[in-house]
Amino acid sequence: MHPLIAIPTLQRDRSGGIIDEMKKFTQLNIVILVLLLAAGAFAQDKTKGGIKGKVRVETGSPSGVTVIVRQGEREVAQGLTDKNGEFVISRLVPGRYGVTFRKPGLSVGTMEDVDVKAGKPRSLGDHLVLTIDEGSIAFIRGSVFAPDDRSAPGVRIELARIETDGTVKKIDGRVTNEIGAFVFRLKPEAAKYRVTAKPGSGDAISKDVEVDGAAIYRVALSLKKQ
Repeated sequence: MHPLIAIPTLQRDRSGGIIDEMKKFTQLNIVILVLLLAAGAFAQDKTKGGIKGKVRVETGSPSGVTVIVRQGEREVAQGLTDKNGEFVISRLVPGRYGVTFRKPGLSVGTMEDVDVKAGKPRSLGDHLVLTIDEGSIAFIRGSVFAPDDRSAPGVRIELARIETDGTVKKIDGRVTNEIGAFVFRLKPEAAKYRVTAKPGSGDAISKDVEVDGAAIYRVALSLKKQ
């Protein structure tokens, strides 16, 4: 007897209704058994395969990356990554596939010649990293120069946003590299920013930058003599 099947307590009424109750009980059990057999057959279908993996991103959340499985130019399946960047595409006919990864603001990732076999998903690992799509963001790139016009490495750079009411809110900071350069990545929305160089000694130097879309905005900061 299947564990989901239970025998109810049957009571004879005046019209001999025990026969009708038995018929209903038998019909219900038949339906349950059919569903269980169908589910078992589905779970044991070893003729299909799948693709699974994990997507990492340079910035932001790895969730919501669209995973497109294709053969040639024909799309055969699609899914989304979860909050951890993981995905599983199942019920694929064994064969070779290409996989495309897309998310707004990030570069498009692709993997080709993925061999899918029957029985279990093919793992793509976690080596795929989607970088920032430079055509969809704004960059503030700059250089800091010492008083003798040489590059100034190791200088603290702070980025602040100038609000419409004139208040200044610091939003980021970093240190110039070995050639005195720095870069900030920003949303391509219209805004005004203030870039400030703060040397270990001496006065700070600032310049304002107007950002009005996805582009590269360059600034040069020259430190004063002490």
